[in-house]
Amino acid sequence: MSTSQLDETWKNKLQKTLESDKMSALREFLRNEKNQGKVILPHSSLWFNALNTIAPDQVKVVILGQDPYPTPGHAHGLCFSVLPDVKPIPKSLINIYKELQDDLGIENHNGHLQSWAEQGVLLLNSVLTVASGQANSHQGQGWEEFTDAVINELNQQTRPIAFVLWGAYAQKKGAIINTERHFVLRSPHPSPLSAYRGFFGSKPFSQINHFLKQQNQPEIDWRT
Repeated sequence: MSTSQLDETWKNKLQKTLESDKMSALREFLRNEKNQGKVILPHSSLWFNALNTIAPDQVKVVILGQDPYPTPGHAHGLCFSVLPDVKPIPKSLINIYKELQDDLGIENHNGHLQSWAEQGVLLLNSVLTVASGQANSHQGQGWEEFTDAVINELNQQTRPIAFVLWGAYAQKKGAIINTERHFVLRSPHPSPLSAYRGFFGSKPFSQINHFLKQQNQPEIDWRT
């Protein structure tokens, strides 16, 4: 794992974590995966895409995902997002879009969320890589400690941030967030297995924009 692709501002803030034994073990694991001929997704130039799109002091919203899509050509470093020409759109994202349409009347037709990121939405997976065709295959190798450090860095900011925790996994990972300082949205995950248990009808997008308006910050244009 080379951090040469990581924005210098983030790199400086995460230096202690990047120099840890756990990160050394992660680098060794990824080298071994490549040496075994496995295809790692997304491409290494996109591993830090979420962080490279937004400086730490520009993050307004954090949406936590789990790990990248394992289908080649889908993952590009932003959780839940796929490249513009990917069809069909993944099912969890379809449900996110259903809720967006019900909440704000916005109908999106492609799954590319880069425009959200460019407005200050950090679309952060807990694990930043996966072996092609093998969902969850890079969990427990060290990425979680890295992304915990990202969340901790943002949590320490005095400027309030909206944290969106969809599902038990994200809610557990977000346990360190100071709920007195930051706005935390919790609901079931948008996957087909759980969306009907409370994700639908949760109206996260209007709630986020209401929060931003209270903070005298520009609202997010959720159109893609």
